[in-house]
Amino acid sequence: MLNMIKRAAMDANEASVPVGITFGTVVNDNPLEVTVDQRFILDEDFLIIPESLTKYEIDLKHSHTIIGVGGTATALGDKVIIRTGLEKGDKVILLRVQGGQQYLVLDKVVGA
Repeated sequence: MLNMIKRAAMDANEASVPVGITFGTVVNDNPLEVTVDQRFILDEDFLIIPESLTKYEIDLKHSHTIIGVGGTATALGDKVIIRTGLEKGDKVILLRVQGGQQYLVLDKVVGA
C-alpha cells in the first residue's frame, strides 16, 4: 500500500513538470529524425521545428539593362544559403512538451 502511494505521488509530480530538457542527434535530415540519448528516435510527427532551424536560401540571379550602352548585363550567382537547416550529425537541444508526445527543437549545440 505504501509503495502504491509513493508511486502515485511520483506520477503526480512528473505530470506537473511542464517541460523536460534533453539532447538529441539528427540521424536523418530528409525525413527528419532525431535520436534522443541513444534510446529512441523521434520523427517529424513528434518534433516542433522553429523557423530559425529550417533551410533558407535566396536566389540572387538578376539582370540589368544598361541605358546608353544598349545591352543587358546578367549578374551571375545562383542561390545563397542563409541557413542550412538541420543536417545529419547536428546535436540539438530538445524541450519535451508536457505529456511527452512532442518535442520542441530549441536550437543546435555548437562546439560540444
